[in-house]
Amino acid sequence: MAKKILLIYPPSPVLNREDRCQQPTKELLVIPPLPPTDLMYLASIAEEAGFEAKIKDYSLDGDLVKDVTEFKPDYLVANIATPTFKSDMDAVRKVKEIHPSCRTIVKGAPFLTYNTNVIYENPFVDYVIMGEPELTLKEILEGVPDNEILGICYQENFQGVKNELRPFNENLDALPFPARHLVDNSRYRRPDNGKVQAVIKVSRGCPFHCFFCLASPVSGIKVRKRSADNIIAEIKECVDKYHITNFLFWSDIFNIDREWTLELCRKIIESGLKITWSANTRADTMDDEMASLMYKSGCRLVSIGVESGSQEILNNIGKKITLDDIRNTVKVLKKNKIKIYNYFVLGLPWETEKTAEETIRFAIELDSNFVSFYTASPLPGTKFFAYALVNKLAGEEGLKFDGAYYLPSVRSHELSKERILDIHKSAVKRFYLRPKFILKTLVSIRSISEFKNYFLAGLNLIMKK
Repeated sequence: MAKKILLIYPPSPVLNREDRCQQPTKELLVIPPLPPTDLMYLASIAEEAGFEAKIKDYSLDGDLVKDVTEFKPDYLVANIATPTFKSDMDAVRKVKEIHPSCRTIVKGAPFLTYNTNVIYENPFVDYVIMGEPELTLKEILEGVPDNEILGICYQENFQGVKNELRPFNENLDALPFPARHLVDNSRYRRPDNGKVQAVIKVSRGCPFHCFFCLASPVSGIKVRKRSADNIIAEIKECVDKYHITNFLFWSDIFNIDREWTLELCRKIIESGLKITWSANTRADTMDDEMASLMYKSGCRLVSIGVESGSQEILNNIGKKITLDDIRNTVKVLKKNKIKIYNYFVLGLPWETEKTAEETIRFAIELDSNFVSFYTASPLPGTKFFAYALVNKLAGEEGLKFDGAYYLPSVRSHELSKERILDIHKSAVKRFYLRPKFILKTLVSIRSISEFKNYFLAGLNLIMKK
C-alpha cells in the first residue's frame, strides 16, 4: 500500500501564501486567493516518489480533524506564513495529537530566520524546510538520512539539528508540473471577470534586494528562468486537461531578461494558444516593442511595484527607479492596451504627511486600472525587519504581523500606526471613488459576471470604515 502525504494551507485567515507575498485577500479589495501552486509542486514530487497525495486549502473550507482521522497521512506538509504563524502551527500540533505517527514538515518564509528554535519550542514538528522545498522534500520522502539532507532542521535525541542550506535549484525545467488534478481549480478565479485562473511559475530570483521585500532572501539574487518551451508545455496541459485559459505568470521579476521575454511571447503566438495572461514588471524594463508583443501573445494586465510617489523614499528603499521611469512605463502599457495594476506601500520609516500625500496624488495621476495600497510590514528576513528593531518602530507591544499589509506593524519616524492606517483607508477611497475612475470602469465592463464582481468590490469598499 502506498504511503500517504497531506499537504495543507492551515485553517487560518485567507492569505496568498507565496513566501515573498504573504498578503491577506479580504482587506486589500482586489487581491484574489491564489491556488496553492507551491503545494501542487510538492504533491507532484510526492507522487513521483510513489506516494498518495492529498492537497487541502483549509483557509477556504474543510475539516482538518476529519481528513486526518480518515486519510491517516504518513507525512504532513504545512505552508506556514508569518502573519498567521501561531494559528498555522496550532494546526500542525493538532495533526500530531490526532495521528502521532505522522511525520510533520513545515515550510515557509518564517524559517529563513526562525528555524532551529522551531524544533526546540515545538516538539510536534519533525522537519523544518529552509529555502526552496521541492528537492528537499524529495529526499525526505525517499528516506535519505537526515544528516545528509541539505536545507532542513530536524530532531535527533531530543536536540534540534540544523543542516547546511541547500543551493537554489538551477534547473527549474526539471521539476514536474504542479499536480492540478488534486485541487478544485474552479475555486481560484480572476477578481475582475470571475474566470478560473492558474498560476504558472516562470522564474525565481531578483537581483535588487529592496529594503522591504522578501524576494531576494527567499529566491536569491540570481534570476533562474524556465525555458519558453517548458512554460508553453505547462500552459498546453492547463488548456487541454483542465480547460483553463487565464494565467498569472508568477515571478519575482518577469521581464528583466528582454530576449527571454520576447522569445516566450513569440512562442505563445506561434503555438496558436488562445490565452490571456498577466505578469509583473519593474518600471524601468518595459519598452514599446515588448509591450506590443506581450499584448499580441495574450497579456492583458501588468502589475508594477511603484511603492511610493516620493523619490526620496524610492531612493531610501533601494528601488533604483525614478518617478519618470514609472510614468513612461505606464504610458507604454496604456498605448498597447494593457491594463495596469500598481502597488504602493504606505508607512515606510521615512513616511511623512507630505510623502504620503505625494504617493496618493501620484497614484491618481497614473490613473491605472487597479491599485493596492499596502501598509509597510517588516517581515523577518528583510532589511526592514532589522531597521525596525534597531529604531524601535514597533512600540512597546513589539512586532506583530497578524494584520500584515493592512494593519500597520510599525510606525514611521514621524507618523503613528494609527495615522498610517487612516491614510491607507483614505488612499483607497480617494483612488477608487473618483467619478472619472468609476465611469472608466463602467465603460470597460464586458459581461454580467464582470459587472457583478466590480459591484461587490465597490460595495466592500464603501462599507469599509
